[in-house]
Amino acid sequence: MSNYFVSEVHSYDLRAHDQVNQLLLNEGIRRDANLDYTCGIFDELGNALATGSCFGNTLRCLAVSSDHQGEGLMNEIVTHLIGHQFSRGNTHLFLYTKCDSAKFFEDLGFYKIIEIPGHLVFMENNRTGFSDYLETLAKEKVNAHKIAAIVMNANPFSLGHLHLIEKAAAENDILHLFIVSEDSSLIPFSVRKQLVISGTTHLSNICYHETGSYMISSATFPSYFQKDHDDIAKGHALLDLTLFVQIANVLGIQKRYVGHEPNSHVTNLYNETMKRKLPESGICCTEIPRITAGSEIISASTIRFAIKDGDFDRLRSLVPKSTYEYFLSPEAIPVIERIRHAENIIHH
Repeated sequence: MSNYFVSEVHSYDLRAHDQVNQLLLNEGIRRDANLDYTCGIFDELGNALATGSCFGNTLRCLAVSSDHQGEGLMNEIVTHLIGHQFSRGNTHLFLYTKCDSAKFFEDLGFYKIIEIPGHLVFMENNRTGFSDYLETLAKEKVNAHKIAAIVMNANPFSLGHLHLIEKAAAENDILHLFIVSEDSSLIPFSVRKQLVISGTTHLSNICYHETGSYMISSATFPSYFQKDHDDIAKGHALLDLTLFVQIANVLGIQKRYVGHEPNSHVTNLYNETMKRKLPESGICCTEIPRITAGSEIISASTIRFAIKDGDFDRLRSLVPKSTYEYFLSPEAIPVIERIRHAENIIHH
């Protein structure tokens, strides 16, 4: 190890990236699509011996060449990544790993949150992180006869989201509304939360919650060590639902509402998994048909296309008044520009 050191892999260093890609491929790992920092250990010929990356407050794409395992290289990579995360203010860290690798990361100071046998282990570097989150939620418990929940990204808040919320709120005494607080969508979390709350002020039985880092969108769910797209979707669904059941137990949630998804195979697979798994824990799953604007199904990606195209007449027909007024305001200009310049607006 004395001849090697960890260094950042810069975006312009194409050869180093090629070496990292080859190492990941050799170790049966696909490079994750969502990475914002990568490092590596290279030998004197420039061959990658070990690598690791970050995205937000997660560690991803961790690998050591099979020829150099047992030499402490992964310890060096993880230590470097933790130092990098701390330098940018991320002290509560998370990682997803194969089930047979969890013990190694436990020895490096990570604690198991949830294990989905045959799929993955979700870990964090705070022994009581998830239990602390549950304790925080418990303080917001409301005793009622009918208690339901919705989890949404709301990117942005649409008439479809509003329809789902109004139906759930009308059919239950209390509705716990979880807004995915991961800040990697085209529309920032602070804006998404603002639009959800301002669009539902007429409903008096909603409790609003942030998900923290315990629920993330399918677009940023790590997929580098899973076999295929269906395996990724199932892994994400099973992880989310296992966490959700614990949350539901704390808040007394009996039912979860979800919108029907006719266009996305991944989301539909998630919904089908939800409808199968939640009843096993005594939670009813109710799927609500999507509403339309004319012949067009209302979806967040449809709205983002309207924003990207500058079609505000179309936008008006797809969103509540409060969402529409936001996108007409000066405050929305940076968000609109971000959407207009995005290469892919479907999965954000």
